[in-house]
Amino acid sequence: MSLSIQTNINSLNAENYIRLNSQFQGQTINRLSSGYRINSSADDAAGLAVANQLQGSVAELTQGVQNANNSVSQLQVIDGGLSNVTQILNRLQTLATESASSTFTGDRNTLNAEYQSDLAEINRQAANIGLNSGGQYNTILNVYTAGGQTQANSQVSINLSGANNAVDTTSLGIGNTSVAGGGTSLAGPAQLSDPAATFLAGGSQAFTFNIDTGQGNQTVTATVNQSAAAGGVTGTQAISSLNTQLQQYGITATIGTNGALQFSGSTAFTVNAAAASAGTGLANAQNAVNTADYNSQSTAFAAFSGASASETFSIQNSAGTTNITLNSTNAGTIQQALSTINGALSGKGVYAVATGDNANISFQSAGAFSINETNYTAPTGTDTGALFGAAGAVTVNAPNSSSTSTGNALSALSALQTAISNLGLVQGAVGAGENKLNFAVNLAQSQITNYSAEESGIKDADVAAEAANLTKAQVLQQASIAALAQANAAPQAVLSLLKG
Repeated sequence: MSLSIQTNINSLNAENYIRLNSQFQGQTINRLSSGYRINSSADDAAGLAVANQLQGSVAELTQGVQNANNSVSQLQVIDGGLSNVTQILNRLQTLATESASSTFTGDRNTLNAEYQSDLAEINRQAANIGLNSGGQYNTILNVYTAGGQTQANSQVSINLSGANNAVDTTSLGIGNTSVAGGGTSLAGPAQLSDPAATFLAGGSQAFTFNIDTGQGNQTVTATVNQSAAAGGVTGTQAISSLNTQLQQYGITATIGTNGALQFSGSTAFTVNAAAASAGTGLANAQNAVNTADYNSQSTAFAAFSGASASETFSIQNSAGTTNITLNSTNAGTIQQALSTINGALSGKGVYAVATGDNANISFQSAGAFSINETNYTAPTGTDTGALFGAAGAVTVNAPNSSSTSTGNALSALSALQTAISNLGLVQGAVGAGENKLNFAVNLAQSQITNYSAEESGIKDADVAAEAANLTKAQVLQQASIAALAQANAAPQAVLSLLKG
């Protein structure tokens, strides 16, 4: 190798290695200081791209876990509200059961006041937890928890939509229920339930009942007179007066949920409300039958006279078939006709009473029955006589459950049983939603752990290896500096050749 003082190759090589060793040392210190193997894209561009994707997934999953936990908390609030609704439904059942007993001697209107208040409380709580019809959470809840290959697969869906998942009283089917005493309602000019209203000022009103006593038709008149107070009677006072007169006959007067006067009882009866003699009447002038029983009414009774007219009909029920023939010998008056009919039906469970105006005959029974006219011979000349007046089946009306003292409560009990069952389904949907979200959180936490481990493998520095590299870099740098010093001193040897 030739000697040169112009170009010191060894010095240049030593300078280059000093640069490289300095870079190596700087990179090692950077990794140890940051804790990352990749501090810039120049360190590992492909690895950084993968690590960034993993880091983004972890960030998305972390927020997804927060979303799910927040949703679980909200569902727990809803669940607590549903438990409260369950307790209210249990109280409603208690009130309905109490009112459903025919031996109940208290005021059913008092029970119904609490019952209606509890229904309102259900609506309030349903709105507060967002599960009233059309409420905030009465919909399909989609909670984004991340971690899926698609957005759809990254969401947990909880279906609380529709009326089946709402818990207000209308959706539960109990909004129109009542435990007030029922009865045959008489339309009236005013609301008897209005505490400020007074009736019959300066007058009176009579109610005439035709009642089956088991021994024939009995006519009873109950009259409500003006109160000693100048302003007339209140609705409550009128009801008290009527019940004092009617209790011995098993008939009860109440104020219906619509504010109208109503009568109920287990016996067959009809009632005629006469017009009030003065003041506002308790009811309009009208006739009514006990619609709590199966009932049917003759078309237009005409007393039988002469030999030409006769009528044969049959009444059938679980006790058998009874054939009855009416003619001038046993139905010359409506009372004779009632006596003949009730005598034939004795022990059959079907009763005949005159309508309130004594113009027709009402057939009533607690059990189902049918009437069929088998023969009708129309009167001729001056003869008279008619009950149904035409051959064929006669319409029998089914009982109206709200016309009995316990009918409203019994209907309410049926509705409440269905409501409790439906509420259980909603609670099941909410509980299933909580479980789904908890499962989603478990998966997301597992993904966060594994993605973080994968990111660490790519991006994090190996501290042990980098510490060794730092020592190596420091030794190399010191060695290269020493070598540079030697390389710089080498050209001075050329001077010895020039000495002479």
